[in-house]
Amino acid sequence: MQKMNLTHHFLIAMPAMADPHFTRTLTFICEHNDQGALGIVINRPTEMNLQTLLEQVSIPPAGEAFKSIRVHFGGPVQVDRGFVLHTPLGQWQSTLAVSSEIGLTTSKDILQAVARGDGPGKLLVTLGYAGWAPGQLEHELAQNAWLTVQAKPEVIFDVTAEQRLSAAMGLLGIDFASLSEQAGRA
Repeated sequence: MQKMNLTHHFLIAMPAMADPHFTRTLTFICEHNDQGALGIVINRPTEMNLQTLLEQVSIPPAGEAFKSIRVHFGGPVQVDRGFVLHTPLGQWQSTLAVSSEIGLTTSKDILQAVARGDGPGKLLVTLGYAGWAPGQLEHELAQNAWLTVQAKPEVIFDVTAEQRLSAAMGLLGIDFASLSEQAGRA
């Protein structure tokens, strides 16, 4: 199979996606290499807000502003663990540099900085992530489970969760409603 690297790409779940964790999802791929792939679902807000999450991890939030920031379902792996997708990259204890402008941080220091008002300019907080074993994502792509497109930071950070999937589809010039549930081969 041809070698591919989908780091910094969006995965758009096709309408026939059978896995309920990924139905109508937009996933941002943070890392893709010989060991597999790691992504964050970016369009599934939960009922939890950031203030509640901060309180659960014993970080006192400065003010009430965090009540309006929703925590997202990032994927079915490690749903008890927080992941912060953010820009700019910054200097946090445990950050995966996805690109020169976007990082994925799992250390508590970023949440502490956010609570103080010293965090990154833009962020998306999730519980859990999506993971693929070596070759698994490539197999799913060959089965027409996903569309891919180069990611744009503004879709992650400047578009509402409800509009992210259609914004990513727009990068391809396609309307989600026009996609068929049937896969075919030419």
